[in-house]
Amino acid sequence: MRDLLPSTVAVAVAGPADWSGELLPAELAGLGDRAVPSRRRDFTAGRMCARRALTALGLPPTPVPAGPDRAPVWPPGVVGAITHTEGYCAAAVARAADLRAVGIDAERHRALSPGVRRKVCLPDEEAELARLPAGLPWPTVVFSAKETVYKIWHPVVGTWLGFPDARVTLDLDAGTFRAEIAPARLAAAPVADPPPSMTGRFAVDDDLVRTAAVLPRR
Repeated sequence: MRDLLPSTVAVAVAGPADWSGELLPAELAGLGDRAVPSRRRDFTAGRMCARRALTALGLPPTPVPAGPDRAPVWPPGVVGAITHTEGYCAAAVARAADLRAVGIDAERHRALSPGVRRKVCLPDEEAELARLPAGLPWPTVVFSAKETVYKIWHPVVGTWLGFPDARVTLDLDAGTFRAEIAPARLAAAPVADPPPSMTGRFAVDDDLVRTAAVLPRR
């Protein structure tokens, strides 16, 4: 994720030891007693990365519990995001004085199922995807970009954002994406200045799709 984010963002990517690290009591409370082993591993790696990212930002490695919506609860004055997919986990944090929000997402390099693709991609997005070079999972890039957009929208606005509520355009030459939020969703936002659009970056590696974006201060 480091290559997709500005220098004001601290990033940590999970290493082998992070998947079986020790959770702090406040973090354990958010995991719950009935978490399956895969959920526990992902949650643990995410918190280990989060604490290392906080340290890289110059802050103490404080607990990062989960809120009622399962989103990470960052220390005061910090914004950030966590992502995990099969065999990969990362966290990114920044000072709230520098950025309003940070979003990251990672997905395995594979095609979306037809059912998921219908839920994720709008008709005009599909038309644009059809014009892109074959051989790469562009719908998965759109999926990942929308996950990143949601991780920025939710902490700023406090409401749900569905896949149809953001229209994503990819710029392959620049390695960037732009997401336009649906006017109806903007009108219904409970805050005075919801972000109408977001711009981020993407990368497609041999086995991983990564996206990241930040929301600047007003």
